[in-house]
Amino acid sequence: QVQLVESGGGLVQAGGSLRLSCAASGRTFNTYVMGWFRQAPGKEREFVARIVWGVGNTDYLDSVKGRFTISVDNAKSTVYLQMNSLKPEDTAVYYCAAGQYWSAEPVKYIYWGQGTQVTVSS
Repeated sequence: QVQLVESGGGLVQAGGSLRLSCAASGRTFNTYVMGWFRQAPGKEREFVARIVWGVGNTDYLDSVKGRFTISVDNAKSTVYLQMNSLKPEDTAVYYCAAGQYWSAEPVKYIYWGQGTQVTVSS
């Protein structure tokens, strides 16, 4: 079992920055691929970024490349999503997820956090 708790969401103006955190716990949490997804009202959940825990391999949604950075702090058992140069279109509920595959598909992730709201004003 893996438990994920997101935090760090909030309201920010366009061009601003925000750092999301995902605290992970569980016996085998450090063996999973960790991903960030987002979902806006009326839209499908979309992949944002993923990382292999303890290895450092990363991948990003094209529209966030150069602006977002996913990272892991092994000592704190926490996954981060640093979001810079935020745009109104980044507004969504952001979810942390854990899975056993190097995938951008939500269905491939087994464990999910409760989500944290990110709102970017223009």
